[in-house]
Amino acid sequence: MPARLDYNQIAPNGVRALGGVYAYVLESDLPPDLVDLVYLRVSQINNCAYWLDVHTRDLMKRGVSVEKIALVQAWKEGGDLFDETERAALNWAESVTRIAATGVPEDAYLAAKAVFGDKLLVDLTIAITLMNAYDRLAISFQKDLTG
Repeated sequence: MPARLDYNQIAPNGVRALGGVYAYVLESDLPPDLVDLVYLRVSQINNCAYWLDVHTRDLMKRGVSVEKIALVQAWKEGGDLFDETERAALNWAESVTRIAATGVPEDAYLAAKAVFGDKLLVDLTIAITLMNAYDRLAISFQKDLTG
């Protein structure tokens, strides 16, 4: 499916601003593999082919097993494949991404806060919010998988 428009060309300052948020997330104390797992889960929920491809490749380059990548969408049934921190991050990502349906309930917040504390939880939420924004741009304007 051809792209509707190239938002990078049309609004470079806006895209650069998002890039600044991306840089902030990279500089946070969140582990890069964890961030990419969360990004992948957000893009799965949003059905964003472009970013699903990017995150899958990024995780594979980092040496994350194909089994783990394949089971991100079913992490709750993944047994010991996902540790406590990953489970908390993926649960929080699902709740925040599906905010209209979940309202981000208190139990989800308390569970995430217990694992991440205040600062990392805010940073994780910024990362989730950023990926939702990137997904919405890519889906809305039909970003081509080739770039």
